[in-house]
Amino acid sequence: MFAKNSKHAQFIVDRFNANYPHHKGEFAKLIDYSVTYTQSLIDDFSEKDKAPHIAASVDMLDTGIDVPEVVNLVFFKVVRSKTKFWQMVGRGTRLCPDLFGPDEDKDEFVIFDFCQNLEFFNENPNFTDGVGSKPISERLFTTRVELIDAAQEDDNPHEDLVRSIKQRLQDEVAGMPLDNFIVRAKRRSVERFQKPDSWSDLTLEARMALTDDVAGLPSAFEDGALPAKQFDLLCLNSQLRLLQNDGGFSVLQQRIIRFASALEELENVPLVAKELELILDLQSDAFWEAVTVESLESVRKRLRGLAELIKPKERKIVITDFIDEIDEGTNIVMPDIGSGVDKARFKMKVRKFVEAHRDHITLNKVKFGQQLTKQDLDELSAILVSEGVTDQKTLKNLDDNGGLGPFLRSLIGLDRAAAKDAFGGFTTLHRLSADQTEFLDLIIDSLTEGGIVEPAAFYESPFTDIDDQGIAGVFSREQAKTIVAIVRTLNESAAA
Repeated sequence: MFAKNSKHAQFIVDRFNANYPHHKGEFAKLIDYSVTYTQSLIDDFSEKDKAPHIAASVDMLDTGIDVPEVVNLVFFKVVRSKTKFWQMVGRGTRLCPDLFGPDEDKDEFVIFDFCQNLEFFNENPNFTDGVGSKPISERLFTTRVELIDAAQEDDNPHEDLVRSIKQRLQDEVAGMPLDNFIVRAKRRSVERFQKPDSWSDLTLEARMALTDDVAGLPSAFEDGALPAKQFDLLCLNSQLRLLQNDGGFSVLQQRIIRFASALEELENVPLVAKELELILDLQSDAFWEAVTVESLESVRKRLRGLAELIKPKERKIVITDFIDEIDEGTNIVMPDIGSGVDKARFKMKVRKFVEAHRDHITLNKVKFGQQLTKQDLDELSAILVSEGVTDQKTLKNLDDNGGLGPFLRSLIGLDRAAAKDAFGGFTTLHRLSADQTEFLDLIIDSLTEGGIVEPAAFYESPFTDIDDQGIAGVFSREQAKTIVAIVRTLNESAAA
């Protein structure tokens, strides 16, 4: 749950504390909104002065949303994925100038954790994520790719079915926005499969690229409500098991029959009555004796829209007779948050300083990759202290964590022309291939945006999107050594 100001957060906490023995009922009253216009609500929440001011969700707002005004987070579920936990915490770390008034910038946020996640990760800072369940959109995508392979390998090639599935997957990939930061990391693969001719022959390598790189990425493709997707997955898995002659098909068959039986109870609903003949047929032995992957595909398409009409059966209410109480709250200092320099707050102040002193000779040397001296940094430190941007203690902590120069470079970035000039001699000496040019452009982009790039990153994404071996797969050993030396020289120029 997110709240834009402390008043809203206090309301939440007071509500919990006052009604904790019955918190589930009270919590449900607060968040039980059956809405179909989710994205419009998220858009409204993202606007500072627009309602709603409190947002509650389950696994919807953990990533991909940026609302700088959020200063209160309420965690009301147990999280044991370190990655997911830090993504949740990250919703509060967005900087926001003038949030509390003129020149009173956001410099803190508060987490109300009712499930002791903070204590867990404080005690287990090196906890490794386990293997979690993949999102249904990713499972659907992967299953469709597997189904294409199984259908093509069958004695009957099922050409119409394969063509239909390929078109469905291509439509989903076409809806993946290349400017999305999640998609951008896999841009090479996404762009590849946004081209229609890449689907004509899905080799093993192509199918692996689809399942490893593309499956599960955000897409604008509309695929219906969750019940429809769940029914899709049931039918697709049934088709796959049928083609593979897998004994697990009988289990999925029974689930489809139970689904049809539940729909039959809704025969008075016009949409259901329209498909009643098929629904009754699904419950007969004759249908399953002659079942094919094509007939199951027809079932999936005709009945998926009816899935949300089936209401889940209510579980028997169990009344307990015990009292649960919240212990006295404690403050938890997390590693990587409460120690060292408060870079978020310091960064905001330094940004303003840089704007006001953009012509300062030392800042220009930082921006254009010129070697800094100790005198440069001492002079700049004195100005930062005199103007109240920082103090000596903060500067000392900053020195212990890399130094003022590299911090400024990461903040300002490197001038693009200066970055390109640094590689000018290398590009003149060597006749570069398309992949080599793209790799260098990626390095220059990274230097321009982040100021400093560690050579170890050349063996990670997005550099490995060009070649699995990173820089070693694109350049010769000597060329790679030259590039690393150039990058290190640029990095070291920011330190005295």
